[in-house]
Amino acid sequence: MPQFDVYKNNNKNTRTAFPYLVDIQHQIISDLATRLVIPMGKFDTFSDKNIQRLTPRITFDDQQYLLLTPQLTSIPSHLLKESVGTIEMQRDLVINALDFAITGI
Repeated sequence: MPQFDVYKNNNKNTRTAFPYLVDIQHQIISDLATRLVIPMGKFDTFSDKNIQRLTPRITFDDQQYLLLTPQLTSIPSHLLKESVGTIEMQRDLVINALDFAITGI
């Protein structure tokens, strides 16, 4: 599972608010049964939660989303079905958001 791949959120209770999950876990620890993911929320729904460094705006599939870094979680890897794309080109935004959440810098 490549780092920064995007997956549809298959959880019927949360997929309206969080249509996609971004796999942020490095492949070096791919043997784990879980993956670290950050949900992406529709920008129109979460625009009031936009803290630029912590919840950066991500463009995916010609739509705007917020990377909801404070909601970082792990899920069983088998729940991530088929990748629907990647945000690899926006990796700096993801890394900066994680760094800000951990170090405040």
